[in-house]
Amino acid sequence: MTTFEDRERAFESQFAREEDFAFRVAARRNKLVAHWAASLMKLSADDADAYAKAVVQADFEEAGDDDVVRKLLGDLTAAGVEIDDAAIRRALDEHAAEAQRQLSAA
Repeated sequence: MTTFEDRERAFESQFAREEDFAFRVAARRNKLVAHWAASLMKLSADDADAYAKAVVQADFEEAGDDDVVRKLLGDLTAAGVEIDDAAIRRALDEHAAEAQRQLSAA
């Protein structure tokens, strides 16, 4: 019985590590894509950092990426940047790969 319990704990521990890593990748991705959007909006470095925090916070509104896409699309459109939902989702995918590379290297 101990072997089964040990395996169960090991699987639970692995699941927790994977979920933590996925959370950190999503947060890093949101920060990276926020800086990308800030450059399109021509924000200063300080404003870009504040904007990145706001985008990371926006991800906590609901599950999935729709809340982040909605925020980015609204902010970019308000700043006069012509962009669509698909372009933002592509940027999210590209920055997710970069975020994963950065966190895997660390």
